[in-house]
Amino acid sequence: MSKLVYMDNAATTPVSPEATAVIAKALTEHFGNPSSIYSLGRDSKRILEDCRQRAAAVLGAEPQEIYFTSGGSESDNWALKGVLPFLSKRGKNHIITTAYEHHAILHTCKALEKQGYSVTYLPVSEDGLVSVDAVANAITEKTAIVSIMYANNEIGTVNPIAQIGALCREKGVLFHTDAVQAVGHLPIHVKEQSIDLLSLSAHKFNGPKGTGLLYCRKGIVLANLIEGGAQERSRRAGTESLPTIMGMVTALENAVADLPEETARLTGMRDRLIAELSKIPHCRLNGSAEHRLPGNVNFSFEGIEGEALLLMLDMNGICASSGSACTSGSLDPSHVLLSIGLPHEVAHGSLRLSLGRYNTDEDVDHLVKVLPQVVERLRMMSPVWEEKTKTGNFYFQD
Repeated sequence: MSKLVYMDNAATTPVSPEATAVIAKALTEHFGNPSSIYSLGRDSKRILEDCRQRAAAVLGAEPQEIYFTSGGSESDNWALKGVLPFLSKRGKNHIITTAYEHHAILHTCKALEKQGYSVTYLPVSEDGLVSVDAVANAITEKTAIVSIMYANNEIGTVNPIAQIGALCREKGVLFHTDAVQAVGHLPIHVKEQSIDLLSLSAHKFNGPKGTGLLYCRKGIVLANLIEGGAQERSRRAGTESLPTIMGMVTALENAVADLPEETARLTGMRDRLIAELSKIPHCRLNGSAEHRLPGNVNFSFEGIEGEALLLMLDMNGICASSGSACTSGSLDPSHVLLSIGLPHEVAHGSLRLSLGRYNTDEDVDHLVKVLPQVVERLRMMSPVWEEKTKTGNFYFQD
């Protein structure tokens, strides 16, 4: 391997030099506890609140609406578990979400069902999009909250968030969006898009791992997440991780500063990848080609296993994914691919390529040279492919 080509930015991103520098400086110069009353602590508190204000400005929110967390999964859990105890007292015990959400939402909903809440799991289209009409038809007088992901973490489809937000606002229902894959990659304004709660995670836009935030609109009653201290306006106890919060906000501001230019650059590479990979026989792009994250490419290749594909790409210096990184140890096919109608045997042969800030045209050149050869070799080794070739019984017809 002469070069490492990293195309798994949807799983995590390298920390930017700017964020790294800020974190390193904070670890040595701003180590005071923000809750302390002496000058070193007050200095840390001032920086913490400055970070809150800067993060709010990027999202179109107010500083008091920002709660710092450990990442997207915690924020997703808190969004649902935080508002439901109060809404259920008013008879609002119904949740609406989708069948292809991240497991941080799906598993939380399953846990809430055991507590007596009812959950509607909306289907998605073959293109991986959520219908506004489907949301409207699912809302009842008992609906407390709708949680729809902004962009899918596997197939990259971008949902009509502003329209769903407007619908929920009209119906008097809270609207949460898991925007972990979208923040830093798409323009977001929580007020203009009628978003009541939003989750994000720093390591998806070249910030540090273990840090994120929850936006919760002013006026919404939010239950405490962790007891034991007065941090985060007494909602989440525990000394704040000031260095990583500073790194997150730096990365967030950098990500949105050149968003139009970076979007155009990534979209160009993405579309070239899609065009080249589409030439491979018996494969398909998963998800909408139009409503798609700038850096996401997800293909299914008939007749091969995703795990074998990843291992052979790794031997050629290419890092990619066969689905969500959070389920990489599972032998089950992706629930996202099943939700858009792919059969089990085809869903197993999926590949997610996710481009980021540090990918280049040369990376794309290397991938489009290597991948067709890898697919061909794996198919030659596959008895399933041999049988399909004999019978002509292909799922994807060229």
